[in-house]
Amino acid sequence: MSIPAPDPIPVVFVHGLWLHASSWTPWVELFTERGYAPVAPGWPGEAPTAEECRADPDAVANRGIAVVTDHFASLISDLPTQPIVIGHSFGGLIAEKLLGQGCARACIAFSPAQFKGNLALPPAQLRTAFPVLSKPKLRTRSWIHSKDSWHAGFANAISREESDALYDAYAVPSPMKPLFQAATANFALHSEASVDVHRDRGPVLVVGAGKDRTVPEATSRAAYRILSRSPGVTEWAAFPDAGHSYAVDSTWRDAADLALEFLARHGMGSTSPAGAAAPADPAPA
Repeated sequence: MSIPAPDPIPVVFVHGLWLHASSWTPWVELFTERGYAPVAPGWPGEAPTAEECRADPDAVANRGIAVVTDHFASLISDLPTQPIVIGHSFGGLIAEKLLGQGCARACIAFSPAQFKGNLALPPAQLRTAFPVLSKPKLRTRSWIHSKDSWHAGFANAISREESDALYDAYAVPSPMKPLFQAATANFALHSEASVDVHRDRGPVLVVGAGKDRTVPEATSRAAYRILSRSPGVTEWAAFPDAGHSYAVDSTWRDAADLALEFLARHGMGSTSPAGAAAPADPAPA
């Protein structure tokens, strides 16, 4: 009698500010091929396409970190088994929060937004956030990069041609409340940008980027050090020549292979023969 194959492990992808959920499409296709059961839901109020989001920017306005986290926690509660969560930028912060709440078996955070207790604040990060944080009225509104600011602060490590194409495909207005919440987290007693860093939890991989101006490598590295206080496994990797867009631009496969290798090493690789995780080149330290 044949033994039935175990169900595939769910993977929940969480995007950050200014990106549409469809930016995860290559990841979803790859993880499906590798035998996982991936999903890439949008944030609350997010339309099915980037074009529709740009046409109705108010649909996502005034949604804070707690609302977004609860949205993904509710989606996770409907899954057949506990998922792996993979997030980029503010999606990385949401993924860290979900792991700290016991909603996930593992977490991979690519250039995660700052959480309470992370005191790193490089000048490049201040310059990138200033156009929003200097306008308090934006706290309850949505905002979208221009193509110029997108290339200067978000997709600075790729060509202008690729940056503009990435913008046309995936750039969307996003609620600015999370950005203000993260910026003031260390001054708020009960900040929504808090992460449970002491919980006994599954493995975490934090990844930084050397040319990132939105969440500089120093900020990601500081998050890694704080998360390392947990009894759970915490690992660090960095891409020295990458900007903030590395998870969704033409270099995305390097990040995806790093994620697959991490999961395989920690017993969360695909169990199907066609989906066995292939070893990746060592991540740059």
